[in-house]
Amino acid sequence: MNRRTFLMAGSLAAMAAAAEKRNIRAGIMYETIKLPGSVLDKFRAVHDAGFDGIEPMSHMEVAEVTDAFKTTGLAAASVCCATHWEKPLSDPSASVRAEGLRGLERALRDAKAYGATSVLLVPSVVKKDVSYTDAYRRSQAEIRKALPLAQELGVKIACENVWNYFLMSPLEAARYIDEFESPAIGWHFDVGNVVNYGWPEQWIRILGKRIQKLHIKEYSRSMRDKTGPYSGFEVKFLQGDNDWPAVMRALDDIGYTGWGIAEQPGADSLEGLKELRAGMAKIFAS
Repeated sequence: MNRRTFLMAGSLAAMAAAAEKRNIRAGIMYETIKLPGSVLDKFRAVHDAGFDGIEPMSHMEVAEVTDAFKTTGLAAASVCCATHWEKPLSDPSASVRAEGLRGLERALRDAKAYGATSVLLVPSVVKKDVSYTDAYRRSQAEIRKALPLAQELGVKIACENVWNYFLMSPLEAARYIDEFESPAIGWHFDVGNVVNYGWPEQWIRILGKRIQKLHIKEYSRSMRDKTGPYSGFEVKFLQGDNDWPAVMRALDDIGYTGWGIAEQPGADSLEGLKELRAGMAKIFAS
């Protein structure tokens, strides 16, 4: 064995050992589950496919969702706020922002009821009539109003990187979170949403311990180039441009443990769910 082969073998062995030690639980976003049936039917299918948990939407029927968690033994990976797009915390209207704040507070209470430790929040939406500066200022002001409740409940607000023309770099995202000076807020990192314009592993290392949860999502730049940016999401796990080994190494470097939550097409049958779960297993072992 020459020196290069020896070093390569050692590197592969180290990567394999790191993969075995990773403590990342597999969840799925409820909104992506397209099987017919009741909430309990969908939870059962997710359980049978081998997932550990589900990320429900807020504003669902709490008793029904709680019963589904209890019956299946699945855990609440997170709760996704259901109002942040229609009632953004950056809206020019004070009454709309107030509705958005009430929506976030409801999401925090739902998360507490289900045993989730964080709420996914799209913090702001920049538009032609909503300037970047106003979106930054307004959203921080509204989130600050919810921080005491988040601290009281022991549920963190986790802002997500999405295509909202806001917080377009990891340095800015880190600054936005740090300015709250509160342990009750962090980041919900969506891997696939970054691939269109950046490299997820760079975001992960900069955001570091601010990351509370992960959305596991694939993205194809070649599909984007052929048929438009949103078509980039229409690929299966491991068939896009995500450099999953680099992503996993970055997560290892920051000591991430917790949930990896699928937000991915294909959850329209039990077989589709099983395929998603198998893809996640390969990703986590990258």
